[in-house]
Amino acid sequence: MSASTLREELREESATASSAAPPVLPAQAVAPSPTQPGGRLTLARLRRLFLEVVKFGVVGGSGVAVNLVVFNLLLHGVSSGPMTATVLASCVAMGTNYLGFRFFAYRDRASRTKRQIALFFAFSGVGVAMESLLFYGAYHGAGMSGPLGSNIAKALSIVLASAFRFLVYRTWVFQHDARRH
Repeated sequence: MSASTLREELREESATASSAAPPVLPAQAVAPSPTQPGGRLTLARLRRLFLEVVKFGVVGGSGVAVNLVVFNLLLHGVSSGPMTATVLASCVAMGTNYLGFRFFAYRDRASRTKRQIALFFAFSGVGVAMESLLFYGAYHGAGMSGPLGSNIAKALSIVLASAFRFLVYRTWVFQHDARRH
């Protein structure tokens, strides 16, 4: 076999290989992404989920602090109505939470897009509505209207609405970018 014939065969093999699907590496076949359904629950996946929950908690905790401070300033400081105070406080916290989630908790996820921002604020709006309804029920329905009672009602409504937020943020808003895996 001559050198030119060998070069031609190598070019043909290279052209055929580049048009085919990229080979699956053993690590890719064995270790599914934590978001892939049906993947085994491994120690690494549990660790990633634990760290995600911790980061969500850090951002969420700071959001709760912002929410409660603004709520108390509005309700008890400037005598706003309880529903006005809870909605405005939740909206301020929503803005600070976006920054925390985008640049801390989910910074490894898909880059900022108009879709991501729209989904975040749409789902956050649903969360604000849930939180406000829960607060209304506790404040007016359960009589938690004093300074301590209103803060307990506000805190409980935040915690309950946060479970919803965690699920939708990680599932639809801050998705993993499949091209990076």
